Amino acid sequence: MRHLRSHFRVASLVLLSAALAFGQAADPAAKVEQPAEVTAPKPPLRFICVTPCVDQPFFIEVARGAKDAAALMDVQCDFVGTKDVDLPAQVDMVRTAIAQRYDGIAINIIEPTAFNDVIAEAQHQGIPVMAFNVNAQPHSQVPTVAQNLYDGGRAAAFAAAPMIPNGSRVLMTIHSDKPTPMDQRYNGVRDGLKDKDIIWETLITNAAGAKEVEQLVAETLKADPRIKAIFAAGLPDTEGAGRVLEKNFKDQGYFVAGFDVSPEVLRLVKNGVVAFAVDQQPYVQGFYPVMQLAMSKRSGIQPTSMDSGARIVRQKEANNIFRRDAKVQ
Repeated sequence: MRHLRSHFRVASLVLLSAALAFGQAADPAAKVEQPAEVTAPKPPLRFICVTPCVDQPFFIEVARGAKDAAALMDVQCDFVGTKDVDLPAQVDMVRTAIAQRYDGIAINIIEPTAFNDVIAEAQHQGIPVMAFNVNAQPHSQVPTVAQNLYDGGRAAAFAAAPMIPNGSRVLMTIHSDKPTPMDQRYNGVRDGLKDKDIIWETLITNAAGAKEVEQLVAETLKADPRIKAIFAAGLPDTEGAGRVLEKNFKDQGYFVAGFDVSPEVLRLVKNGVVAFAVDQQPYVQGFYPVMQLAMSKRSGIQPTSMDSGARIVRQKEANNIFRRDAKVQ
């Protein structure tokens, strides 16, 4: 009898538990766990870099830096520009970027006033703006990643000083007869060599390509045999002047130094034709604006200006520098 009462007690508890469970399931007010709400992923941040001379080797390397930074920060970055210097077209590219609501804009500000209105409009709409390579705006408040051009010129002068005799006649190639930011580079070279009593000659290249510069330099040297040294203002000038010496004046006591590096400039430096080139690290000028714009949008960190440096690349350094030739797609 005691065993029957025990079994009855157990059976009752089982039936009670089942009834409670059934009651909860049948109760329309019972809490039912809903599936988690699925939210669409946010689109990636979009940035754009606008430059002239977009297909030149220098800016291909700038674009590579921007592309690598975009991949690292998981953002999108478009690198666009004009084939040559075309200020109205570049301004229109910035205006279009504002209309398309890019999250940040980097501009090669090559002229003091042309970009003022579009920069103000972007900032008014909360789009951060940075400059890269050149910022021609006097007293600009736009954060810039570029070489300090005056310091770059002085670095070139100090490196060249032991190789240029006092009283030499020196040719300086310049991009334009109008004032440009590059004037700071020329001033740095001249100030760095002011104790040498140098006679300066200038050749205006109008920012031509290397082949055109080669012809201009060849004509100048043949017309004035007293010129025995050349400072080339930028990449096409350095390539063109180096080729002239290699083809027509090799081992005749000429000196040439220039600014910026490319596979061709490195070849000329390695072969002892160009004494050295001053590298302003174009990769850095593309990489850090994208990094800073991404951090600005995500963390509110204010972008800041950076000096991309003035590295002297001589023959021994040229052997350790690797530059890829493929274009950034």
